[in-house]
Amino acid sequence: MLKTDEDALICDLAETYQLFDIRAVPVITLARLSCGLRENSRIKMKLMGLPVSLDTLINAQILDELRWMHWRYTKDGAKNRNVPVRLTDVLLKKKEENKPTGFNSIEEFEKRRAEILRGV
Repeated sequence: MLKTDEDALICDLAETYQLFDIRAVPVITLARLSCGLRENSRIKMKLMGLPVSLDTLINAQILDELRWMHWRYTKDGAKNRNVPVRLTDVLLKKKEENKPTGFNSIEEFEKRRAEILRGV
């Protein structure tokens, strides 16, 4: 945890246990206290790779499903257009990787193809 983000760990220990000097306690005690931190502490969220708490992600997922269920009964839903943006994707910063790309000319296509082959 120290190697991942020492500042986050210090903040969490200070907030939870009022422990401001982590070097003043034995290492085994520090390890026990660190493992006892809540799941939405800064350091544990960073270790799990979550930008927001698990509760927030679950609530966002519920909202996404409700929005989708409402959307599918609209005129747009019947024609499969204007699909609602998923809040969970925004929170997790997911990009549309498989979004099709269009080109206006052969030159644009060839330029993009060359970039992809070069790894740009």
